[in-house]
Amino acid sequence: MNDKIISRIKRLLEHYDLSVSAFADHIGVQRSSMSHILNGRNRPSLDFILKVVQAYPEVNLYWLLNGKGTFPSEGNGTTSPTLKFSETTQGAPKEESHKVVVETKSKEISRIVLFYSDGTFESFDAKKQ
Repeated sequence: MNDKIISRIKRLLEHYDLSVSAFADHIGVQRSSMSHILNGRNRPSLDFILKVVQAYPEVNLYWLLNGKGTFPSEGNGTTSPTLKFSETTQGAPKEESHKVVVETKSKEISRIVLFYSDGTFESFDAKKQ
């Protein structure tokens, strides 16, 4: 599984015609970390994956993680749900309130997982009606 993610990361490098160093600098990770990931020594962390998706919005998260969907993202909403977050409470200490808008065309959401900056997470299963 790790080899497949590595091959998709290498595809990104080829697509954008970037060196490993330039890619690492652009997403904000150490060059040595990139080298370790590409050589299979380390697995990409969630933080790494999120930095890639944030730096390159046309990279489909689901494609990067498991090869499902397309790259570059077609942007038509059929390959994955698009989550849009808009902060509704400013300056909240730990519990920040967000409004979540989910746009999907042909898929049903089965689970939503929220990851917090303190390393904790919450998982919500969709209720069948």
